[in-house]
Amino acid sequence: MSSQLALDPKVDFTIERFIDAPTQLVWDALTKPEHLQQWYMPKVWGRVMRAEMDLRPGGVFSIDIATNDGHEFPNLGCVLEVVPMERLVWTSMLFPGYRPAVFDDIPITAIFTLKAEGTGTRYVFTALHRNEADRQANKESGWQEGTEIAMEQLVAHVESMR
Repeated sequence: MSSQLALDPKVDFTIERFIDAPTQLVWDALTKPEHLQQWYMPKVWGRVMRAEMDLRPGGVFSIDIATNDGHEFPNLGCVLEVVPMERLVWTSMLFPGYRPAVFDDIPITAIFTLKAEGTGTRYVFTALHRNEADRQANKESGWQEGTEIAMEQLVAHVESMR
């Protein structure tokens, strides 16, 4: 997958932050299940029940969440690209092993990029949607707000790892 990507704000969603921590810590927080469980789900909404990640193209990206009202939601995807401490790409459009996915949720392709910046890390999260309707539906569902909350939790978690 090319690192040069033309983004469309009508279809794509991006959050960028400087994290005052070394890139290795940010990478660990993004890729190790014990860390994903600490920040991925907004704590005011629920929790991560289980996380699994196989960091190789075709590998599993799986994060199952439980909401505070007792609902459980499995999230299964396929890792597309891994450049350690620089880039991680996964999609919910495919299941592990590049198997076509079947589900009722709005699919995304998630791109996480990291770049060392002084003593910290520039972190960029991008979610690619199929079309404007999917992007809007994700926004209306609370997914965008949840992603922004999770970003704050990620920053706090990484800074607590220092």
